[in-house]
Amino acid sequence: MGLEERLTSTKRVYDGRIINLRVDTVKLPDGNIGQREIVEHHGAVAIVPVLPNGDIVMVRQYRHAAGECLLEIPAGTRDRDESIEVCAARELAEEVKYSAARLIKLFASFMAPGYTTELIHMFAAFDLSPMAGSTDADEFLEIEHVPIMDALDMVKNGQIKDSKSISAILYVQAQWAKLNV
Repeated sequence: MGLEERLTSTKRVYDGRIINLRVDTVKLPDGNIGQREIVEHHGAVAIVPVLPNGDIVMVRQYRHAAGECLLEIPAGTRDRDESIEVCAARELAEEVKYSAARLIKLFASFMAPGYTTELIHMFAAFDLSPMAGSTDADEFLEIEHVPIMDALDMVKNGQIKDSKSISAILYVQAQWAKLNV
């Protein structure tokens, strides 16, 4: 028996600015019928900006869905038809007001493949230069410079709770010698 599910119908429930919601009816591998609630999202980027002293530039912001302020790496939703590299450069400028001479693609991962199509592309940014930038009108951030070892400790003790930040920080630390050349 294969594992694939076969789509039999789709019902559009909501179309929004950032996400859409649909309910798919699928034929399961055993022949039964199931339903899948799917949040459509056209992707995002997240960046670990590394300063020459080894600090990473992070943002603290209130996240309504989480109900608290979270410390995160800069990230944002990709505009339709925008390349991931252009999106990463834009988000770096908007959120932390830097440009990067070296933007290195790390990996991509699905945020929650059980219910969303969101694929987030992770980058590391080196050789940073300050630049003018402005956050989105509904975005309120505090910028923090965090030594990479402190960020790792914050991951271990639960101060950094955001999955994209955790995975990208751990990846950068594990690949430090290869990335920071």
